[in-house]
Amino acid sequence: MIIKSEPELARMREAGRIVAECHAFLAEKIKPGVTTLALDRMVEQHIRKRGALPSFKGHHGFTASICAARNDVICHGFPDNEPLLDGDVITIDLGAHYKGYHGDSGWTYAVGQVSDPIKKLMEDCHKALMLGIEQAVSGKRIGDIGHAIQTFADRHNYGNVRQFTGHGIGQDLWEEPAVPHYGRQGSGPVLKNGLVLAIEPMFTLGDWNAFIDADGWTARTIDGSICVQYEHTVAITEHGPELLTRL
Repeated sequence: MIIKSEPELARMREAGRIVAECHAFLAEKIKPGVTTLALDRMVEQHIRKRGALPSFKGHHGFTASICAARNDVICHGFPDNEPLLDGDVITIDLGAHYKGYHGDSGWTYAVGQVSDPIKKLMEDCHKALMLGIEQAVSGKRIGDIGHAIQTFADRHNYGNVRQFTGHGIGQDLWEEPAVPHYGRQGSGPVLKNGLVLAIEPMFTLGDWNAFIDADGWTARTIDGSICVQYEHTVAITEHGPELLTRL
């Protein structure tokens, strides 16, 4: 696990701010008729205008600046020219690479009017993220984050995706440790001040198992159920968890 110094955290705060700015305008732009390819272009333009680079573009060969996960897509979907429809949900995951350091945040948006069960799923997944973040304090363990999220998912009968995890983040987009969204209290590596994590639970209305499309990237729910996701980049500090990707 790589502990960040205060100068490093300052750069990560700016990277996180750029990501948060993108999500702020995406919340206004996402509506029926918009394409995820158009959103991808907007995000890349803003990131570059702010003096940063899109973290995802070229990462392990990924070709876009955002991951676009629509309805039953869990993560790692490619943006395309298919217009979003009223009642869809779309998760936009994006990152900014600023002066050598990354910020990373994914967020699920309702397209027009969505059903009540989907609204509740979105609200609850966000609540679970915040419960996990509450555990991101020095002296706790990685398993405490996952346990808080899993306990909430089980209580509300949601699928809690296990094939994909959160992660450490810094000079590399994916660093140690992995941050599963399930686990046992008191298990796993001890959290320390200066560690920065991306915490990103993914909840479904059905089965949590995933399969990968023929493109080798796009992960979908095995039963076609809706999936949502919320993610923040979080620094562990002496004052508690600091959300780097929130304005």
